[in-house]
Amino acid sequence: MPERKRVAVLADSDTRWKWGATTARHLVPDHELSGYLLRGRATPTARQLGEVGVRADRLAEVTCAEFLAEIEREHYDVVVLALVGGAVQAVLHGARALWPAPARRPVLVTGYVGVVYEKLADGLLLRHGADLVLANSRHDAERFRAVYEGVGADAGAVTETALPFLGGAPYEPAGSRAHTVVFAVQPSVPDSRADRAYLLERAAGHARKHPDREVLIKLRSKPGEHTTHLEEQPYQRLAERIPGGLPANCRLVYGNMGEVLDGADLLVTVSSTAALESLHRSIPTAVLTDLGIREALGNHHFLGSGCLASWDQLDSGLLPEGDPVWLAAQGVHIPGAGGAGGDAHAVARAKVAGLLAATRLPSPAPYYTLATAPGYLPGILARHRLAPDGTPMPGAARQEAGESRLRRRLRAHLREAARGAYRHGVQRVAPVIRRLGEL
Repeated sequence: MPERKRVAVLADSDTRWKWGATTARHLVPDHELSGYLLRGRATPTARQLGEVGVRADRLAEVTCAEFLAEIEREHYDVVVLALVGGAVQAVLHGARALWPAPARRPVLVTGYVGVVYEKLADGLLLRHGADLVLANSRHDAERFRAVYEGVGADAGAVTETALPFLGGAPYEPAGSRAHTVVFAVQPSVPDSRADRAYLLERAAGHARKHPDREVLIKLRSKPGEHTTHLEEQPYQRLAERIPGGLPANCRLVYGNMGEVLDGADLLVTVSSTAALESLHRSIPTAVLTDLGIREALGNHHFLGSGCLASWDQLDSGLLPEGDPVWLAAQGVHIPGAGGAGGDAHAVARAKVAGLLAATRLPSPAPYYTLATAPGYLPGILARHRLAPDGTPMPGAARQEAGESRLRRRLRAHLREAARGAYRHGVQRVAPVIRRLGEL
């Protein structure tokens, strides 16, 4: 019986842990999974990890330098970097310092959690140097290659896949059960209190207009928790300010998105990746236009999807249908794509297998170096306690050990402060909480 491969996933938020762990499942089906959470503002809580529903054989919270020491010592076969671009770049340079010449090292994989609608060039160039840079669709793969080729960088790592958590049973109409509308909210889109209150009131208004329907406000986090993006105006607090409260058929819910979609008859969002999960299952999906179609909102990504709609149209009974051509370009619901049996991860899995079969792999070669970005790269590495050559700064381990204890205490106080602010409606503490959350 072949030996199980050893895979490590380093993630810096709940959503990126979900992406990284499910990606590992697709690329290395039979593996032992070690999970590492990068210590920082968005380090997920046990509740958030449980909600994601993907478990690791072991789980630890680490700094960048500690993770580099782990992958040198533990001899992993594959390392999935589910991180923001700057953190990916730091780990890649750290790996380059560990293996400056061809060596038996782990296959390094990275990519994006969902829809890529901003910082395309910046994020991609910070990910360059990984053995595989996963693109969630044909559309993204073409854009990614164009960026790398545009700066003269090797684009061979770009590999077309699909979002790893697309799945679930195909949609079946409600029938005898109540028609269920799910409004998937986002932590920072939109960001203003007025816009978020408007969207919540429209969801509540939809419930009032359709008393035979269930309207679920799908939340991402509880007060005091952080996600990939900061949430300064939580919907829990805004719901308390609705005159008369939410109607009886409208409620706030948590939970795994896939499980929530199991009972959905309409998914409504501004630009959440949940829209792609919903479309993959053929659930009617609406991307809201009430606040305009704007790059800042991310809903411009859905131009041509057939899903753009307003609450007024939804109130009138519209159930949008996704455009098949647009869906195919986005890697959603594509029969027979990505290899035999419609396996969108077959090509990526074959690439990983080929790299694992090699005796030695070349040293990671990021595009950003002290020659190409001398005014940018050192600052990125320094934020993760790495010197310009990718090695840990002198005394970094000792300093981080002391700081980690302080961070844990501060984060505990932060969560308590956030809960207190939520309970008492103290809005002016939000800037303080935001700054503390960066520790």
